[in-house]
Amino acid sequence: MPVDISSHKHALGFIIAVVFIDSIGFGIILPVMPSLIMGLSDTSLSGASRIGGYLMFTYAAVQFFAAPILGNLGDKFGRRPVLLYSLAALSIASLFMAVAPTLFWLFIARMIAGIASSTFSLAYAYVTDITPEEKRAQRFGMIGAAFGGGFIFGPVIGGVMGEYGPRIPFYAAAALAFINLVYGYFALGESLSEEHRRPFDLKRANPVGALLQMRKYPVILGLGLAYFLYMLGHFSLPSTFTYYTMEKFAWSESQIGFALGYAGVFMILVQAFLIRWAVPRFGSFKSGVFGLVTLVIGFSGYAFATEGWQMYPWLAVASISGFVTPAFQSIMTSQIPANAQGELQGALSSLNSITSIVGPLIMTQLFAVFTADSAPIYFPGSPFLAAAILTVICLLIFIPVVKHFRLTELGRT
Repeated sequence: MPVDISSHKHALGFIIAVVFIDSIGFGIILPVMPSLIMGLSDTSLSGASRIGGYLMFTYAAVQFFAAPILGNLGDKFGRRPVLLYSLAALSIASLFMAVAPTLFWLFIARMIAGIASSTFSLAYAYVTDITPEEKRAQRFGMIGAAFGGGFIFGPVIGGVMGEYGPRIPFYAAAALAFINLVYGYFALGESLSEEHRRPFDLKRANPVGALLQMRKYPVILGLGLAYFLYMLGHFSLPSTFTYYTMEKFAWSESQIGFALGYAGVFMILVQAFLIRWAVPRFGSFKSGVFGLVTLVIGFSGYAFATEGWQMYPWLAVASISGFVTPAFQSIMTSQIPANAQGELQGALSSLNSITSIVGPLIMTQLFAVFTADSAPIYFPGSPFLAAAILTVICLLIFIPVVKHFRLTELGRT
């Protein structure tokens, strides 16, 4: 039987552990995915990047329809059962990838993972349930720090394991998700009280319906567009970093793992410590702007790096973009009632899914086009340049939307 929540601090600690272990499982597979794809398809690195994009497309397309359903189920039945279901399915998906004899199995595994892809959105909804509004940005930062912590260890472990075989990290990812499931079954209480639950409505539980419900909150629409562009550019890193560094700098799996682990160190420093100082001092808006500016600089640095060592300072600079998601989350959740927080997170997950559908295809195709033998110009950094441009457009939307909202609210008072 699950325990009741006797302490918000205890519940927050568990959610942080969930995100930490889950991100380890995510990071473990990044360095070895190209090798696994090339082994199953007998293709080049450029060709593997295309297949990798199609795998991410499959995951995201399924997630697009599943995420708002899971978010709305969380608003009706509570966060706990949906979160445990997601962990179980993620364990199965990783095991499928570990034993996959053909590319078809990889696509089935990504479909299973997409159906259960609610871990992070439910974590944000859970934290919203147990956190006063004025402390949400800091606690969202702690969630980001947990992801960063997992991202330190995950790619490093995956890179080292990958030297002994590209399938070994997938077994480790499956085991971690299963351990998380068992831990959660016995330790996790429910965060959403009965009076804050609402009936399940299928019209609101589809991706379009979840997004349309946000029309009631004008600031959410503008911020949603800005967030969409930010995430579109953001996906350039997970979708092409491994291929890019293999192609341009001839990095091994372990070198890629250590570089991503290095990025995770800075991510956790920013989100665990710097955010807790910056957001209360400068506010969510200024912190978000600063994070977006550093991301533009980082993406540009990736695109034009000429030596492998140059990636390290740019990874450090780009880590300050850890301000961005907590800033968006803090502003958005302050406009939504308690019984619609799961729906908001479902809508944001739908936006993430759309960018996951479009982003990896754009970025991997750009990489493939500009690294193929028939490339009009050899420029493997093209996905990162495109991401920098998208982030600039995001800034041009984010700033006036928030300023207009603040002026409107001031007029009401």
